[in-house]
Amino acid sequence: MSRYTGPVWRQSRRLGYSVLGNGKELAKRQTVPGQHGQARAKKKTEYGLQMAEKQKIRFTYGVSEKQFQRLFKIAKADKKVQTGLKFLQILESRLDNLVYRLGFAMTRRQARQLVCHGHVTVNGKKVDIPSYLVEPNDVISFKEADKNLKVVHEAIDAKPAIPAYVTADCNKVEGTYVRYPERSELSAEINEAQVIEFYNRKL
Repeated sequence: MSRYTGPVWRQSRRLGYSVLGNGKELAKRQTVPGQHGQARAKKKTEYGLQMAEKQKIRFTYGVSEKQFQRLFKIAKADKKVQTGLKFLQILESRLDNLVYRLGFAMTRRQARQLVCHGHVTVNGKKVDIPSYLVEPNDVISFKEADKNLKVVHEAIDAKPAIPAYVTADCNKVEGTYVRYPERSELSAEINEAQVIEFYNRKL
C-alpha cells in the first residue's frame, strides 16, 4: 500500500482523530464520511480498534504501509526502550516531521514538500529524503537561498508551539533536534499498545 495522498479531513473524520494535530478537521463536522454520516458508524471489533490506532499513526506521519512495518521492526529490535515508545520516537525523528515540529511548515505535508524540493539541510548538507532519520544534536536548517521562502515565514509567523525536545532559532531559520521525545510529550490520543498487538498477530 502506497502513502495516502487523499483528503486528510476525510480520514480524520473516519478515525475521529485530528491527523493534522490542530483539530480543525473535526471542529466543523465530526460524523464519519458518507451520505448517512453517523448512522454508518459501527461498533468496532478488537481487530478494528487495533487497525484504527495503526491508521491514526500512519496517516499522522504520512508513511506507507511498507515503511510503517519496517520502522516497527526496527523499534521492536531495540531492547533498551519499550517498543511502543521507540516506534513513536523513530517516527518523530523523520526529517519532514522535525521541519514541522520546528515550526518551519504549517503541516507535515508541507514540510515533506520542502524537503523533497531540496530546500532543507542537516548539519549543513542538503537532504531531500523526507524519511531521513535525524539524530539527536543534528542541526536542521535551509539553504541560504531558501531561508526567505514565503511559506516558511508564514509558518514561523503563525507562532506554533515548539516541543521541548527541539530548539528553533527563527531568525536563523534553523533548529536542533535536542533529544528523543518522552512519551508524555506526544499525543495522548494515540494508543501504541494496540499497534503492538496488531503487529504481534501479523509479524
